[in-house]
Amino acid sequence: MRIKHAATALLIALGASLSFADSPLDLTALRQSYMQTLPWLAARDKSAFLRGRTLFRQNRVAAPSTGGIAGLGPLHNRQSCLSCHPNNGRGSSPRLASENMQTMLVRLSLPGSDEQGGAKPHPVYGTQLNEDGIPGVPGEGRAMLAWAELPAETLAGGEKAWLRRPLLSFTDMAYGKPGTLLYSPRVGQAVFGLGLLEAVPEESILAMAAEAKPDGVKGSVNRVWDIAAQSVAIGRFGYKASQPNLRQQVAGEMHGNLGITSPLYPEENCTPSQTACRKAPSGGQPEMSQADLEALELYLANIDAPPWRKKDDPLVRQGERAFTDLGCAICHRPTLPTGPATRTVVTAERQIAPYSDLLLHDMGPGLSDHRPDYQATGSQWRTPPLWGIGLVPLINEHNQYLHDGRARNLQEAILWHGGEGRASRQRYANAAPDTRKAVLAFLGSL
Repeated sequence: MRIKHAATALLIALGASLSFADSPLDLTALRQSYMQTLPWLAARDKSAFLRGRTLFRQNRVAAPSTGGIAGLGPLHNRQSCLSCHPNNGRGSSPRLASENMQTMLVRLSLPGSDEQGGAKPHPVYGTQLNEDGIPGVPGEGRAMLAWAELPAETLAGGEKAWLRRPLLSFTDMAYGKPGTLLYSPRVGQAVFGLGLLEAVPEESILAMAAEAKPDGVKGSVNRVWDIAAQSVAIGRFGYKASQPNLRQQVAGEMHGNLGITSPLYPEENCTPSQTACRKAPSGGQPEMSQADLEALELYLANIDAPPWRKKDDPLVRQGERAFTDLGCAICHRPTLPTGPATRTVVTAERQIAPYSDLLLHDMGPGLSDHRPDYQATGSQWRTPPLWGIGLVPLINEHNQYLHDGRARNLQEAILWHGGEGRASRQRYANAAPDTRKAVLAFLGSL
C-alpha cells in the first residue's frame, strides 16, 4: 500500500490501528473523526451552530475593522481558536528550543490566590503570557522550551524507556523582569465531546470523589468561581478543572488567547502598567456578543467524540482487560452517565465512554507545575479523557501527550504517572512485554 501522508506513516510506525469502526481503511473518514457532530441539531439551531463553527475557525483582526471579526488583542497568542486546536484536536510543544510555541501557551501567576480563590495574577503579566500584540502594542515576551533527557529506565523484559522533562525560560520580556513567577506550559486540548462531559451530573462527580478507592487513589473536585452565577461551583473543564461550564471555558479562552472581550470577560486583557495596550482601539463593548458566545458554545457542545475502533481485535480486547487489571480504570473510568436534564435528547440519560472521572488527582512531584489553581495544587490534574487519543498521530501529525507535550508516546505518558497513579504505573512497568503491547494497542484503538 502506498503511503500518501506523513502522518499515516507515523501512525503505522507506532503500531496504532487504522481501521475505522471495523470498516475498510478510510483515511479521509479518520481525519474527520474530531469534527463529527452529535446527530440532532434541530433546524432552529443549525444557523447558530454554523455561526459558532465559523467563529471557531475565523482569524480575528485588530480594530477597527468590519465584518464582525475585529477585536484581536491588544495582547494575544493566536488569531483563531483553530490555531491552538488543529482539526479540533491536540496541540504540541516545540521540538527545538529555538522554535516558537504554535499550539501551546504558558499560564502565569503569583503565589497565593485572587479574591475568588483562583490563581493570583502577576501585576504586570497577568495570568497568561501573551507573546504577540497588535500594531503599536508590544507582545509580552517569549517562552522558550528546551528538554532534559532523564536516565533510562529498564522495564520488565529488558526494554529501555527514556523520559524527558521540560526546561522553560523567558526572553525578550517587554514590560520588565517578572520577578517571582509561577508558570505552567500547556498544549491546546482536544475540543470534541465537551457537551457530553458537561452532561455528566454534578452528583455523579461528587459520588465518584466520595468513593473508597484502592492503591491510595483519592480524587477530588475543584471548587471554582462561576462568573455568571456569582457563586462557587464544581469545576470540570481545563487541565485542572478550573472552569465550571463550557460557556465560561469558551469565554475565558477567547479572552486569554485572542484578547476578545465578552459578557463574561468585558475588560481588555491589559494590566495597569501596559499603557499601549490600554490605549488600543476596541472592537466593541464587548467584542463578542452574547449571541456569538452562545453560538460558539453551541458548536463546541455538539462535536461528538470518536467511536472506539477495532473493538473486536483480540489484542485490543487483551489490552482492555489489562488496562483494568493494572488499575488504570480506577481514574480513567471507561463510562460515565449523563443526566436527564441536558442540552438535547441525544446527550440525556446515556452512558458515554470518555475514560475519565473528571476528578483531580495528585500525580506526584514529577508532573507538578507548582502552580495552584483554586483548590487544585500544583501536582493535581484532572483525569484527561482518553477517547480519540489513538488518532492523535494521524489527525494532529504528532505523538505528544500530557499537559506540556513531554511524553513522546503513550508509554512515556504512562511512565510519568506518580502520586495516586504510581501503583498502576509500576504494574505496567513490571508487566510482561506482551501485556504492555496489548495496553498500547487498546489505547491506540480509542
